[in-house]
Amino acid sequence: MRSKSSELMKRICEYVESYVMKHGESPSMAGIGEAIGISKATAYRYLVEMDKLGLVSYDGKGITTERTKKLNQDVVMTPLVGSVPCGTPQYEEENIEEYIALPTAIFGNGDFFALRASGDSMTEAGIDDGDLVVVRKQKDAADGDIVVALVDNQSTLKRFFRDKETGRVILHPENSRMKDIIPRECYIQGVACHIIKTL
Repeated sequence: MRSKSSELMKRICEYVESYVMKHGESPSMAGIGEAIGISKATAYRYLVEMDKLGLVSYDGKGITTERTKKLNQDVVMTPLVGSVPCGTPQYEEENIEEYIALPTAIFGNGDFFALRASGDSMTEAGIDDGDLVVVRKQKDAADGDIVVALVDNQSTLKRFFRDKETGRVILHPENSRMKDIIPRECYIQGVACHIIKTL
């Protein structure tokens, strides 16, 4: 067998890595051949040789490199559900705009939804207008948690407290110019656990 081109091996390796990073799976032989400008059979022969040399790991189906082995592909598909006001409560649209993939290495596992913050009542907590708020679905909260609360069929994002004397819920805006909301009834929809923002 003729010796393989090290330059071609490098190009195949780079293509495989970029494809896996983008699509989360190995490219086909035909895809490699088309991208590199070689036949499917030549792509296969190169991968077998590259596997022997330890440049890639190829089991006849998947192709991995040292770089792609480190890729954590575990994600939680999370619905992005409209926006949540950070001012006075407003009606929350239940339409799912899209699903976003949250890597478990950063966000962990759980039942999440994401909302886009609007308004300025949570700015002192670092939540600005337009930020994405990742919320863990749960029906209870501890004092100090930032929650998505349903008040009079409207959702709002506020810090949660319970009055020690009366037991009443206090929804506290993180903006010193705004007053607390003390609702008659309040249903916790989830607790904010991450903020995704543009710098």
